[in-house]
Amino acid sequence: IFNLLKHFQQVDGANFQLKIKKTEKRVALLLFGNIIPIMKSVINNILAESALKVLRPLIRVMLRNGVACGSFEELVRKAYVDEAFAAAKQKNMKTTVSSVSAQTGLSRKEVKRLNEIEDVSSNAVEQKYNRAVRVISGWVNDGRFTDLRGEARVLSVDTGEDSFSDLVKQFSGDITPKAMLDLLLAADCIELVDGRVKLVKQAYVPGKDSEEVIRILGADSNELISTIDHNLTADDEDKRFQRKVSCTALDKNAVDEFKKIANNRSQALLEELDAWLSQHEVEPADDDACYVSLGIYYYEHECSGEII
Repeated sequence: IFNLLKHFQQVDGANFQLKIKKTEKRVALLLFGNIIPIMKSVINNILAESALKVLRPLIRVMLRNGVACGSFEELVRKAYVDEAFAAAKQKNMKTTVSSVSAQTGLSRKEVKRLNEIEDVSSNAVEQKYNRAVRVISGWVNDGRFTDLRGEARVLSVDTGEDSFSDLVKQFSGDITPKAMLDLLLAADCIELVDGRVKLVKQAYVPGKDSEEVIRILGADSNELISTIDHNLTADDEDKRFQRKVSCTALDKNAVDEFKKIANNRSQALLEELDAWLSQHEVEPADDDACYVSLGIYYYEHECSGEII
């Protein structure tokens, strides 16, 4: 369009200069004035679609545990308010109830009420999970608790040197040996053989403790979505590792084999990384201490014939 107008300018002479500038401005407004709202609309549609994908499995858990829609809506409002205040604090920006009200669409009274509600989260279950992992990690990596082949030794419960009680006291903080024994037994990580404790599974995955499983749901989902959120705005050199491998039409006869390969190699990688982390761990109160994690998950569903 601009080139065509410039051709007419050459025909009509210099008097056409003012007309072409006005026309260019109108065309620009026409193009970008329409494109920007369209782009925002497209992004909002994609966000809505993505939000539903994130929410649906979470809602399944909520429904199974009797959480009503109204209770969940309250959590959403609370999350909106908390994140608005947190985002402003992270940017060193002054924020008020009025500004958060404008940003979230909630009334100032509602923002004030939600901001004054304390988080209902508790670290007790998460600490129990982390300490169980630490105990198993110490068992397979600390030379006092491994044999000459580097494998976890069968330990006495509480007698003799380097017993299970010693292991727990060394790696679990203030959780008692009896509580840790029950925890690992419930998760099928250990067996009692002639009064001695044998490690049979190096990966601690909670079994019958539904409270603990739900806590992991929140922690791991939060870390994955936070990583994706970070990568949306970070520079290329600051992006965090986020990859997956998938197949939209895998032969069902090969699924079990893939599961076995994925489980074995993933477990081996996690154990290798866990050993490295143990060697570089400092005390939690250390000024140089920070939290890092790397998670691996497996997912499958029936093929719908569509490419995801």
